Amino acid sequence: MARFIFITGGVVSSLGKGLMAASLAALLQARGYRVRIRKFDPYLNVDPGTMSPYQHGEVYVTDDGAETDLDLGHYERFTGVPSRQSDNITSGRIYQQIIQRERRGDYLGATVQVIPHVTDAIKAFAVAQTDDVDFVLCEIGGTVGDIESLPFIEAIRQLKNDLGRAQSISIHVTLVPYISAAGELKTKPTQHSVRELAALGVQPDVLVCRCEKPLPAGERAKIALFCNVPASAVIPALDARSIYAVPLQYHAEGLDSEVLRAFGLEVADKPDLGRWSEIVERLTNPEGEVTVGVVGKYVGLQDAYKSLNEALVHGGIANRVKVNIRWIDAEIFEGEGDVTAELEPCHAILVPGAFGERGAEGKIASVRFARKRRVPYFGICFGMQMACVEGARDLAGIAAASSTEFGPTEEPVVGLITEWMGRDGLEQREAQGDMGGTMRLGAYAARLDGNSVVASIYGGTDISERHRHRYEVNTNYQAALERGGLVFSGMSPDGTLPEIVERPDHPWFVGVQFHPELKSKPFEPHPLFASFIAAAVKQSRLV
Repeated sequence: MARFIFITGGVVSSLGKGLMAASLAALLQARGYRVRIRKFDPYLNVDPGTMSPYQHGEVYVTDDGAETDLDLGHYERFTGVPSRQSDNITSGRIYQQIIQRERRGDYLGATVQVIPHVTDAIKAFAVAQTDDVDFVLCEIGGTVGDIESLPFIEAIRQLKNDLGRAQSISIHVTLVPYISAAGELKTKPTQHSVRELAALGVQPDVLVCRCEKPLPAGERAKIALFCNVPASAVIPALDARSIYAVPLQYHAEGLDSEVLRAFGLEVADKPDLGRWSEIVERLTNPEGEVTVGVVGKYVGLQDAYKSLNEALVHGGIANRVKVNIRWIDAEIFEGEGDVTAELEPCHAILVPGAFGERGAEGKIASVRFARKRRVPYFGICFGMQMACVEGARDLAGIAAASSTEFGPTEEPVVGLITEWMGRDGLEQREAQGDMGGTMRLGAYAARLDGNSVVASIYGGTDISERHRHRYEVNTNYQAALERGGLVFSGMSPDGTLPEIVERPDHPWFVGVQFHPELKSKPFEPHPLFASFIAAAVKQSRLV
């Protein structure tokens, strides 16, 4: 039977619960255990799919088509275990399911209440499909004290009783702030946070204390005394040079050992952390550096491009170089911004996914610059679509080329996809239908031209990648675009949906309809990102 680790946060948000969960899971993996990580999100949205990136950061998509919290990206990157739809639940989905059951009469006339109906649904989610793992780590979003998280805290209180002491523990992540005027670390916020959690019936077994200064033994002992945990269970968490150094730091502080002791398990063997040390060594001692310009519309919040950022880092790891990312707001190219001045310092240019017309012309200008200046170009989702619009306008003589996403157009080079072959048969969508969960979502197969650049990069012609989009390049324009040098080198297996375009006469020019960043890992950099950064390295030697 799986053992459960419940992870909560206190004092403030953004303390790194997700990274801590991912790091702990990686450490347990390194000791030979099988792990799975789950995220409980207290907000009332059914999923983050309709939320602004500025509100929530990126939407992470799983193979089975779930739109989930970005923390699931950390989970996958650190453990290599593919996340599933069953690994992320929100209050919105819980209440949606309960109300649907109530309307059907499933409760046989009973009064539907938070306890037991909501808490039972949360517990059922936590334990579902866990027979094949040794540890299940359950991260509770938000901060203890938030009214939205109360049903989740109550559910884990009940679940700890249901499972028994030997099968579940609780980890609480808190802040130990440093007051520079006093020159002291203050433990009182942690004490209050633990007291509030304990008042809800959950006593932490391990405390992870985020702090910007080393936590002295005396302060650890004080926290242990007031929070009713052993001093060895107070784990300092200082800022790291890289997120990929975090597992090593937590191991050095004894987090994995303390968790195993809390379960009454042997802590004799040391974990094999050689691959983590190798990653950190490559990041710490690069053999060069390159600059990649990312022309996007959500650059004010880098969490909106979290997986993209990490995939570029992975590409750097593969090539032993440091990747400097130059975040550029696409809108500046629609005003008085100088495309040349902004992009000329870049050794490669990437246009990521997006929705809506804002910034589109700026992205098209970036494509044009990369094509004409022969700078490596990578277009992802919307970035591929804008590469096709630019090619249609500038090289295929279709001056009015545009996307129906921006409104009615005479030349819909990009249009709404209303039906496609999904995993369970024909999928259909209406133009005015619901926004949530209605895109082409999850992993789909593609077939590559055997003579293409991308086939040589992948080392084969059959691939599977994750999608999140509702617009596609119109194949009625394929012949015109190919006459302009933009080759359709990857298609859906039935030959109806364009997946990849490339310019064979360019040093490196690839557009993909899918999101390769979602499958990149530090130990397995995605081949497209590894090749893209290799092209950037080559470009850096030319300038």
